[in-house]
Amino acid sequence: MIRISIDAMGGDHGPKTTLAGLARVAERRPDVRFLIYGREDEVKPVLVSLPKLEAVAQFHHCDISVQMDAKPSQALRQGRWKSSMWKAIEAVKTGEADVCVSAGNTGALMAMSKFCLRTMASVERPAIAAIWPTVRGESVVLDVGATIGADAHQLIDFAILGSAMARALFDIERPSVGLLNVGVEEIKGQEEVKEAGRILREIDLKSMDYRGFVEGDDLGKGTVDVVVTEGFAGNIALKTAEGTARQIAQYLREAMSSSFMSKMGYLFAKGAFALLREKMDVRKANGGVFLGLNGIVVKSHGGTDDEGFAAAVELGYDMAKGNLKDRIEAELKLFHGRLRPLHADDEQAAAGK
Repeated sequence: MIRISIDAMGGDHGPKTTLAGLARVAERRPDVRFLIYGREDEVKPVLVSLPKLEAVAQFHHCDISVQMDAKPSQALRQGRWKSSMWKAIEAVKTGEADVCVSAGNTGALMAMSKFCLRTMASVERPAIAAIWPTVRGESVVLDVGATIGADAHQLIDFAILGSAMARALFDIERPSVGLLNVGVEEIKGQEEVKEAGRILREIDLKSMDYRGFVEGDDLGKGTVDVVVTEGFAGNIALKTAEGTARQIAQYLREAMSSSFMSKMGYLFAKGAFALLREKMDVRKANGGVFLGLNGIVVKSHGGTDDEGFAAAVELGYDMAKGNLKDRIEAELKLFHGRLRPLHADDEQAAAGK
């Protein structure tokens, strides 16, 4: 059984949407069980109306819910120990749940997750990893908003975290990894990116296939399985891609209804447009995984509908099923074991000078 703890109060639409999403997951994943946290007066009536979900769920009342506009420090101070968000995260810490999912305030969720679960021993900062649709299938992109600015070793940590996630999600033995840069040439880019690339080339980890630098257009091409960047650039790229998908969908709707002939053409190509709509559906790629913590936390978009929330929950399910946390810990240990000889060589070279 995969046990998933849910902050039912998170998101723009509250328990009605989150529980409807859980009901979809319960139908598709018979080996899942839910621990649902929220206000009884809002959650219970919805839960009772979904008997199949109620049969595989355990409800826990919480007096406090974290507001979507609350500052992380305020949410941590007021909601720690008592809020539905904290309780859902704490269930992962105590081992009651394998993964936590919330559509709540991103800053508050990250702050509480770091405080409750702590980062892994060798990880300085966690990252948010997103699933990115590509012409080849899907890629992992991180960080998409947790860490603004990152040094070389943090970027390397992200590469290790992302490759472990790709292996757990895509069942790839040695995922290809690229560092997002302004060009593919080794002389281009910020010093932190170039230094991270140098170390990844020299250390040659067997758990990943480092391909060097990739550019922005490689995101959609699916040039590599894992794209690594810092949170500022990653978040802008993510929001730009989502906005572009909606923009193109709007253009298509307007074009198909612009004239009688356009409408007739749409009827003949209805199947193709349905396939295109499915591929461009941002709900399918909903959910960002917090990586580098002592537990798995998934953040769903706050404004998504029940199908989008179900996608985020199923992403968490796949991460737990793929034993993501243990994979990450093993690879970080291997990396730092390989890194020590390189540090020794650099120190000897510096002493020789």
